[in-house]
Amino acid sequence: MSKLKVYITKIICLCMSLFLFCGCARAVIKEQIQESEVEEKLTVIGFSQPGAESDWRVAHTNSVIDVFTEENGYKLLYKDGQSRQENQIRDLRTFIQQQVDYIILSPIVETGWDSVLEEAKAAGIPVIISDRLVDVEDKSLYIAYVGSNFAEEGTIAVNFLKNYLAQRGLNEEPFNIIHIQGTIGSSAQRGRTEALEQACEENKNWNIIAQESGEFTKAKGYEVMKGILKEVDRNSVNVVYCENDNMTYGVIDALYERGISYGTKGRVMVVSFDATKGALELCRDGKINIEVECNPNQGPLLLETIEALQTNSQVPTNKYVSESYFLPETLSDNIINNRTY
Repeated sequence: MSKLKVYITKIICLCMSLFLFCGCARAVIKEQIQESEVEEKLTVIGFSQPGAESDWRVAHTNSVIDVFTEENGYKLLYKDGQSRQENQIRDLRTFIQQQVDYIILSPIVETGWDSVLEEAKAAGIPVIISDRLVDVEDKSLYIAYVGSNFAEEGTIAVNFLKNYLAQRGLNEEPFNIIHIQGTIGSSAQRGRTEALEQACEENKNWNIIAQESGEFTKAKGYEVMKGILKEVDRNSVNVVYCENDNMTYGVIDALYERGISYGTKGRVMVVSFDATKGALELCRDGKINIEVECNPNQGPLLLETIEALQTNSQVPTNKYVSESYFLPETLSDNIINNRTY
């Protein structure tokens, strides 16, 4: 083949390559434009969680992710605060910079949010508080609270204990309580703690003989319970009031290691909160005396709230999820198998 023919062949190949490249490039650009147009139509939600410290927290996150989908017209930006408030505040500021349409905040503690929520309000971004409350001077810094009534949860637990003692004629007998608290300053901890402490004031025979935070984790619950059992008279303990299931798992492990019987057939009663599937199984088997439900399936109520805001409809300041409680004699395999968390 002559040099001329080789040269012409190379030119033809180059032209064909450029043609194909341009065609592909146009297709990519067209696809990017279409994706951009779709994204512009989506409502952007910034969602800040404290972390993934418990089964309950993971279920709560999944409930939000499941409803704020592109199919429903939303783009969800999720941030895990790694159990640190400063991380959550940083994440909220990132959402503000990104100019999201709405912010959902599940705060690790109640206080310390005034400044960043003022920034969100100044940017015109409505904030919905989920799961835990915030304690701010200006209540207009957030639109609504969607979550549990923690004071009511605590009241259910202490009423169960009152009825238990009354039915057995033990109202005058010393009733000694080990209290394992959740993250100090969180709404769940405050509501459940206040209910117990008020009951102790009203019932002079109720005594909190130890009170420590297990930070809502199994490992910490085990650690503090193990330490408490070294300091108190094991034969004096009547009940462990534990403010979530993950800590209860650790508490039960510590009781078992020390050879202390617990549950309906043991000498130490166990009160727990959340009613996750694993804890309900333990309750059914008599290892936990009562499970007070804390419902993590708050996504649908959050969706309902934001859809109302988008149509300029009025939303209630507080929207509580439906919750119940469970006893060993009321639990069935059907209830447990239908549990989604």
